[in-house]
Amino acid sequence: MVTLMASFYPNPMSVDDALKITGTADIAGQRTDKLSGGQTQRVRAALALVANSDLLVLDEPTVAMDVEGRHTFWTFMREIASSGKTIVFATHYLEEADSFADRIVLMARGKIVADGPTNEIKATVGRRSIRAVLPDPDSHALARLPGVAAVELRGEGFSLSCTDSDVTIRALLERFPAVRNIEITGAGLEEAFLQLTGDPPDETTEAAR
Repeated sequence: MVTLMASFYPNPMSVDDALKITGTADIAGQRTDKLSGGQTQRVRAALALVANSDLLVLDEPTVAMDVEGRHTFWTFMREIASSGKTIVFATHYLEEADSFADRIVLMARGKIVADGPTNEIKATVGRRSIRAVLPDPDSHALARLPGVAAVELRGEGFSLSCTDSDVTIRALLERFPAVRNIEITGAGLEEAFLQLTGDPPDETTEAAR
């Protein structure tokens, strides 16, 4: 199938390279109706890549791929993009878009609500998160800390969404000296998405390039 697809184009990618990039070399001799969901998705990617187009449009390219398969796929996608080609992909994996896209286009109800570099879109949220571990954390006590907008508990772990993380972290250390494993991060793409669209991620489409 990949060899046949390559024959349709004037300057195709090497079939061996397409198989290597998508991790399908070891299943090249199998029938497609015998492949798993993840293997089928990788074959689809190979069929798209072998055309060696200057513009590549992918719809949910890593659906059904395992973690290792996704990592390998995006490593090679980055190399392809670095060669001067343009890759546009639609995805509901916000973490994936955050990690690999140079430009994000967020869409909600058929309209573009944000368009720009990932960091620029995330900066619209203006919040930071504090994650830490505390024996028997009290959500009400944590919520009363200055600068805290929301609290989420996960066993002994907790996450604070903060409007002013500097003020919050000082108060947290003063009032809860047993706190440990503190991590402060900027707002993620998911937080920006929710603020800009007002919808959960599975009700809209995100496109990234």
